[in-house]
Amino acid sequence: MRYLISGGGTGGHIFPAVSIANALKDLDPEAQILFVGALGRMEMERVPQAGYEIVGLPVRGFNRAQPWKNISVLIDLFKSILQAKRIIRDFRPDVAVGVGGYASGAAMWAAAQMGIPILLQEQNGFAGVTNKLLKNKAAKICVAYEGMERFFPADKIILTGNPVRQNLTTGVKSQESGVKRLLIIGGSLGARTINEAVSEGIKELKSEGIKVVWQTGKTYYERCKAAWEAAGSPANIEVHDFLSDMPDRYAQADLVISRAGASSISELCLLGKPAILVPSPNVAEDHQTHNAMALVNKEAAVLVRDAEASEKLISTAIELLQDEKKLQNLHTNILQLAQKDSAKRIAEEVIALARKEGMME
Repeated sequence: MRYLISGGGTGGHIFPAVSIANALKDLDPEAQILFVGALGRMEMERVPQAGYEIVGLPVRGFNRAQPWKNISVLIDLFKSILQAKRIIRDFRPDVAVGVGGYASGAAMWAAAQMGIPILLQEQNGFAGVTNKLLKNKAAKICVAYEGMERFFPADKIILTGNPVRQNLTTGVKSQESGVKRLLIIGGSLGARTINEAVSEGIKELKSEGIKVVWQTGKTYYERCKAAWEAAGSPANIEVHDFLSDMPDRYAQADLVISRAGASSISELCLLGKPAILVPSPNVAEDHQTHNAMALVNKEAAVLVRDAEASEKLISTAIELLQDEKKLQNLHTNILQLAQKDSAKRIAEEVIALARKEGMME
């Protein structure tokens, strides 16, 4: 079987795409897989690192602030659809899988016009523009949240959850008892508001004696480290630009502060981690707030809005770490929302679609 997978622009799109590819290879070692991404975006680097071939399209996002600049964007979109058709003609995929992002729109549109069955994967609780535009062309739509009938035809929806890192559950818990541990992660690029709130709260965290692991992201590392040094380089707070040992860090944490990206939430659910979610206000359709509220409404996470982070984030974290009953309640509730083996379940749907198409032919 031959599978075309398209999407990217952010880690939130790339990671699920690679996980689905890995699961397809596990189920069908002979499978041929080709990725289609957007030139200049991070998938052009990350996908080859994962061992897969990728072809780039000149597609770009629309400029909402300066609409007059979108003539060249539309020209690039038209070029991208034509190029995607050539790629599909050469590769001859049995199924095309779209995970969202600029490239996914062009590639899935071209695939649909050429009669290739499409499976879409929507990571967020508020559907992205690309997937909403493609909903009538898709054979199946795999989602991570309940209630997605408001965006997609109900008969096409399959609740699978979001794929997470394969080694995520291999972490080793710390043997040190009695000490509360706080993990702070702002996503692969870091989060300015979270970092500023932590920088302002270093002295408070120092005096409470909480063990803190703080991933700042490369962009903010130097200024966060400077704030830590200005507070006397407290030994109970570790400052990192990036964490390569996330399974262990997750395993050791009693509480996690995180953005509300789809992949992060899926990981927190699978691991049953109590979390304070700070949705990014800088994402399309404010989808991180929708992601967070799906948990908050089930008492499975605590929400601190981005605008209130500097005032509330650290005090909320300290208060929560001192409330064992609330931590246990959050752990129990978030664990119930976990969707296990998501990548495998999506891959099984892709393969079933390919086989059905083969039988029809």
